[in-house]
Amino acid sequence: MSTNDQLSAIAAGYTFSGPTVDLGVAMADGAPHPDVKVGLPLSMMNRHGLVAGATGTGKTKTLQSMAEQLSKNGVPVFLADMKGDLSGLAAPGAPSEKLTERTAALGQQWTPTAFPTEFYALGSGSGIPIRATISSFGPILLSRIMGLNTTQESSLQLVFHYADQNGLELYNLADLRAVIQFLTSAEGKQALADLGGLSKATAGVLLRELVGLEAAGMEKFFGEPEFDTADLIRTAPDGRGIISALELTDVQSQPELFSTFLMWLLADLFEHLPEVGDVDKPKLVFFLDEAHLLFNGASKAFLNSITQTVRLIRSKGVGIFFITQTPKDVPAEVLGQLANRVQHALRAFTPDDQKALTATVKTFPKSGYDLEAVLTSAGIGEAVVTVMTETGAPSPVAWTRMYAPQSLMGPAPEAITAAVSASPLTAKYGTLVDSYSAFEKLSGAAAPGGAAQGGAAQGEGAPAPSSGAGDTGDFRPYGSDSADKEQAKADDAARKEAERIAKEEAARAKADERERQKRNDAIMRVGTNVASTLGREVVRSIFGTSRGRKGGGGLLGGLFG
Repeated sequence: MSTNDQLSAIAAGYTFSGPTVDLGVAMADGAPHPDVKVGLPLSMMNRHGLVAGATGTGKTKTLQSMAEQLSKNGVPVFLADMKGDLSGLAAPGAPSEKLTERTAALGQQWTPTAFPTEFYALGSGSGIPIRATISSFGPILLSRIMGLNTTQESSLQLVFHYADQNGLELYNLADLRAVIQFLTSAEGKQALADLGGLSKATAGVLLRELVGLEAAGMEKFFGEPEFDTADLIRTAPDGRGIISALELTDVQSQPELFSTFLMWLLADLFEHLPEVGDVDKPKLVFFLDEAHLLFNGASKAFLNSITQTVRLIRSKGVGIFFITQTPKDVPAEVLGQLANRVQHALRAFTPDDQKALTATVKTFPKSGYDLEAVLTSAGIGEAVVTVMTETGAPSPVAWTRMYAPQSLMGPAPEAITAAVSASPLTAKYGTLVDSYSAFEKLSGAAAPGGAAQGGAAQGEGAPAPSSGAGDTGDFRPYGSDSADKEQAKADDAARKEAERIAKEEAARAKADERERQKRNDAIMRVGTNVASTLGREVVRSIFGTSRGRKGGGGLLGGLFG
């Protein structure tokens, strides 16, 4: 195919009837062609996508430019800012000779522009705090943070079940710790026995892992007020979509924490958003930077949960873009659902690099390019692009020089401070609330406006902790005294029994999952709206998350209904 024919095919393949997110212009013979624009149909952005490439090839700038274009089109954006570079979205870009030369060569009408941006932080930090209650976070996601094995994860689910059945609200780590300590005490012995698959030894392991989380300072991420994901779906007074940037520079050393929190946000969105099917533009586009951190060391259950969420949330009008170095960082089950691809340059310095390059090339449609050569020689800010067209077919592969962002391409800490100070959400989420919950109930603290409660037992169906000296009202963990040591042999047998029960539970869960999958597929086929009761059931089946008694559906239903 001649160069002119190739450019003509690209021009025809990227001509869309509806609004687009402009990515850049096509390259041929090493030069950009401003008359051949490459973009992505706005209506196809909920088909998800992948932005990949080696370090330093321009992935972050591509993400920044896409966020700007979405905002201009009135689409809210959520992104995870790993290094603080994306805070520049809130400040106008800085002109330079090099930038002017690049934009002129692309025919880009470049104007320094700041975009409406909210800045968030996990628990505390430079942004508005995002917190989740333990109950809403759920046992599956919490197990990933705690590093639990399959048996321990099943045991944690039993603890959540016990708390739910006995009116013990789990808002923060102290609440969950109090419940586990109660179950490992003499007063909680019968309750522990009633749970069947939970041994005292395993409960002790859970307690120690939980104490470890608290020692690492993770208690600040759990509690109230819980973040309402409806606040991610807002537009500014001028109609532009608000960009929500989660600043993660303070928690980079805890990848399991922030990657799991991102999945909690997605699961919560899935629970509350109504089915909308195909839309002219997405309700929200979610960018997951450093996506490999989400999958590293993930259990099979967690990977299945991610796959389910990606597959089902499309019909809620939410698009998800994974940003990582190579497509191999994303499991095949997830990668197969990413219809839009922006592949920056790859390096092939080692045999493993070469294998990754060859595998990446095979994931693209056939084209007139030598993609191995293009992907190893592409410059900074250049990428190989293919997207889903409005007809549902893949677009021609286009070697593209990407447009430059119009906001500041670098950190803007002063913009974060100004945005947080001016945001109405600072008053809503800025102050930590400690509600009357499991910890207070089990410790016999007085309820607000009432007398002291004797724990979950009094009116809630669980034994109250004793306050006698040397008794278990102090909720000592397993292994803290000689009596516990004498029980070690019996507990070892109990642990083996728990593992047997856990295997049986896993088998039943697998069968249940198949039934849920059939039900979900049926829902998708007939277009049933599952935003309310069934939506909550589906999301529980995926992540075990729920806002439970906290509610929240009423407000979200009003916003999205």
